[in-house]
Amino acid sequence: MSKQLYANTGKLSRFIIRRDRIRIPVWLIALTAVTVATATAFTHLYPTQAERQALAGVMTNPAMTAMVGPGYGLDHYTIGAMMAHQMLVFTAVIVGIMNILLVTRHTRADEEQGRIELIRSLPTGRLSHLAAAILVICGVNVLLALMHGLGLYLLHIESMDLEGSLLYGVALGAIGMFFAAVTAFFAQLSESSRGTLGLSFAALGLAYMLRAIGDVSNETLSWLSPLGWVHATEVYVNNVWWPILLMLGTALVFAILAFYLHARRDLEAGFLPSKPGRKHASPFLQTPLGLALRIQRTGMVAWGIGLFILGASYGSVLGDTEAFFADNEILQEFLNPVEGMPLTEQFVAKLMSVISIFCTIPALMFVFKLKGEEKNNRTEQVLARAVSRTRLLGSYFIIAFAGGLLMLSLAAAGMGVAATAAMDSIPFGTFMQAAWVYLPAMWVMIGMAVLFIGVAPQFSGFTWLYLIYSFVVVYLGGLFQFPDWMVNVTPFSHIPQLPIEEMAFTPVIMLTVIALVLIASGFIGYNKRDITG
Repeated sequence: MSKQLYANTGKLSRFIIRRDRIRIPVWLIALTAVTVATATAFTHLYPTQAERQALAGVMTNPAMTAMVGPGYGLDHYTIGAMMAHQMLVFTAVIVGIMNILLVTRHTRADEEQGRIELIRSLPTGRLSHLAAAILVICGVNVLLALMHGLGLYLLHIESMDLEGSLLYGVALGAIGMFFAAVTAFFAQLSESSRGTLGLSFAALGLAYMLRAIGDVSNETLSWLSPLGWVHATEVYVNNVWWPILLMLGTALVFAILAFYLHARRDLEAGFLPSKPGRKHASPFLQTPLGLALRIQRTGMVAWGIGLFILGASYGSVLGDTEAFFADNEILQEFLNPVEGMPLTEQFVAKLMSVISIFCTIPALMFVFKLKGEEKNNRTEQVLARAVSRTRLLGSYFIIAFAGGLLMLSLAAAGMGVAATAAMDSIPFGTFMQAAWVYLPAMWVMIGMAVLFIGVAPQFSGFTWLYLIYSFVVVYLGGLFQFPDWMVNVTPFSHIPQLPIEEMAFTPVIMLTVIALVLIASGFIGYNKRDITG
C-alpha cells in the first residue's frame, strides 16, 4: 500500500526539475555569487584588524543587534566572524523566501491550476507529487549548502576555514529545508496558493521579529525562532553544529504533518475554512480596478510593512554614520563623498537611491500581475464583459503607480521616524523629499513594464535584469568606478541626490517624458496585439 502512495515519485521529480531547469540554477548561482562577492568585498573594505575592531564597536549598537543578531567574536573580529555575523541571517531569510516560492509553486499552485488532478489521472500515488516536490527542494538545499561551503572555502581567506565554511553552507541548507517543510504544511491548511504564501511569509516574518526582539531584550524569544538557531551556530568562531539538528528535526516534523494531512484531505480543499465572501460584489469590486486591487491587496500590505521596517532599520543607525565611515576610505567611496557635506546626509542620499530601487520591485510586481492573469487565461473572462483593454491595463498601471508612491513613502517614513528618534539633525520632511524625487525613475521602470506587456510580454524579464543592473551600478558605482556611460544608462543615476544636491528639474522632467512615451506605447501595443501573447 505504501508503495502505491508514492508510485512514480522519481518520474515526477524529474518533471519538476525540468520545469525549473532555469529557475533553480538562477537561484543557486545568484545566492552563491552574492555570498562569495560579499566575503571578497569585506577583505578589501576592512583590510586591517584595527578597522575590523572599529566596526565591531558599531555592531554592539542595539539597532544593529536587532538587524543581524548579537555579535560574537567581537574581541577578535576576523573576516570570517564578520561575514557570518552580518550576512548569515540575512542570507537565511532569502533562502527561506526561495523555498517558500518553490514549494508553493509545486504544491498548492499546481493543485489550484488543475495540474495535480491531471497527474492523479496517471499511474501515480496519492502522495507522489508532494514527495517529489519535497525531494527536489531538499536536493536544491543540499546543492546550496555545498556551493556556499566550497565557494567560501576556496576564497582561501585566513579566518574562513573548511569546517566553518561548510557549517555556513549547511546552516543555509537546513533553514531552507525548514521553511520548505513549513510551506508544505501550510499548503495543506490553505486552499489557495495566495493563502499558502501569506501563511508562510507570515511565519518567516514572525521568525525574524522574534529573533530581533529576543536578541535585544530576551534571549528566550530568540530560541523560539529558527533564524535564532541559525545565528546560534556561531560560524567561523565556535562552529556549533547542534542547532543544525534542531532545524532538521523540526523540518522533519512539519514534513510528516504535511504528508499526514495531504493523505486525508480532498483535492483542492484545505483544512482552514475559507472566509465566505459577500453574496453580491460591491460596485467597486465589479470594476477592473477593484478586482485588480483585491487580488493584490495581501502583497501590497506585506510589502508596505516590510519596506517600512527596512527604512526604520536604516534610520536607526544613522546616528553612528560619522563614526562608521570617518576612518575608512574605502567605505567612503560608496558615497562618492562631497567635500564639506556631513557624512550622515551623504549616507541618507545613498540609502534613498538604493531604497527607491527596492520600492520599484513591488511596483513592477503589481503591473506584471496582469501578465500572470493573462497566462492563466483569466483576462479573457474580464474582457468578455464591457471592459476595454485600455481600462484593464490602466487598472494595473494605476495600482503600480499608486503602489510605488505608497511603498516609497512608507520606506522614507520608516527611516525618518527612526532617524529623528535617534538624532535631530535632519528634519523628517527631508527624508520624504529625498525619496519622492526618485518617482520619475520608478515611472520609467513601470513604463518599461507596461511597454513589454503591451508589445512583447515574453520578454518582460528584461525589465528585472535592467532593475538588477541599476542596483549594481547605483550601489557599487562609487566603489568600482564604473565608466560614465554605464552609470548614465540607468534612470536612477540622473535623479538629484537630495539633501546633498540642489533640486534639478531638467532630468526629472526628461525622465517623466520618457516614462509617458513608454506607457503610451505600451497601451497602444496592448490594444493591437493578440491577447494570448
